[in-house]
Amino acid sequence: MVVMDASAPKPAGPCPLLGTDDPAIAEILNPEGRGGFFLLACHAGRAIPRSLGTLGLDEEALSAHIGWDIGAADIARRLSRRLDAPAVLATYSRLVVDLNRLPDAIDSIPAESDGITIPGNRDLDNEDRAWRIDNLFWPYHNRVSGAFAARWNGGRPTSLVAIHTFTPCLNGGLPRPWEVGFLWNRDGRLARQLIRLLQERGFCVGDNEPYSGRYFSFSMDYHAGDAGVPHVGVEIRQNLVDTPAGAERWAVLIGDALSAIGPVQAAR
Repeated sequence: MVVMDASAPKPAGPCPLLGTDDPAIAEILNPEGRGGFFLLACHAGRAIPRSLGTLGLDEEALSAHIGWDIGAADIARRLSRRLDAPAVLATYSRLVVDLNRLPDAIDSIPAESDGITIPGNRDLDNEDRAWRIDNLFWPYHNRVSGAFAARWNGGRPTSLVAIHTFTPCLNGGLPRPWEVGFLWNRDGRLARQLIRLLQERGFCVGDNEPYSGRYFSFSMDYHAGDAGVPHVGVEIRQNLVDTPAGAERWAVLIGDALSAIGPVQAAR
């Protein structure tokens, strides 16, 4: 994998991060869906705003797992149709700003990922970071909040399901054995049932693996957990879903399991 030396251009003076030629912050699917779930894919896209060039990376690096969750968008689209569920898919790469991290976390705009240096993210000052957060992070989460609130206020029992995928090996470490993991923090109602159903089918299932929802769950906590709305993070290993056939298989598996459980009544 080649990493280019040139840093991304930094616009001079105050200006919007996104220009008129840039794609929208998020894609909203099936907003009037009548199923009992609301899908979120915060790492579905890999776009870079024109104002940031390529962040100093080549196409191979930008299309690798450091830039997005490979297969997540495909799975979310298929689940949206299968469950008749609204879905919000993020458009921009997590290398611009990670939409599933606390905005002031040190790794929300990574200078390095899986051993790859991101030149356009090096030596950012507080103004640079605030520029990305104010122009992309919060506008994205405001879109999610609006779509989710419209559904919740309509009186439909709804559980939030965050779709992610993970690389089979990270930072040169040991291979990750889990085929799928379910992430949760204070509310394990959905996660525990999904773990049981997939284990009964013989899959290697992680409980807060390969990441813990207690530490990496900003979107779930912000949009659902703090309000007592049932939620779960789904992590599927990328080599199982990097083809249309693989994505379809796992959309069926996860969709059938969610349908068997149904939306869990939220705490009020």
